[in-house]
Amino acid sequence: MHNEQLDRALAEEFAGHGEIIHQLKVASPHFKSLMELNHKLWEEIQGIQNGTHPASDTHLETLEKQRLKILDEIAMLIAKAKA
Repeated sequence: MHNEQLDRALAEEFAGHGEIIHQLKVASPHFKSLMELNHKLWEEIQGIQNGTHPASDTHLETLEKQRLKILDEIAMLIAKAKA
């Protein structure tokens, strides 16, 4: 997925923070890697939920928990950038 699409996907999840997300992505390699990992996990979760990637319920739950931790960290970084 292109970086602009990653920005847009996160901007939808963190409505109203698109510009901050873009600035953090450009300025912080860590933030950019969190965005990419979030998207990778999201795609994998979607594949399991849609039935295109078979996996156990336990594996799906693990992926969802990982993604929530990443989203929490992204939210924290956005909040710090706004301050």
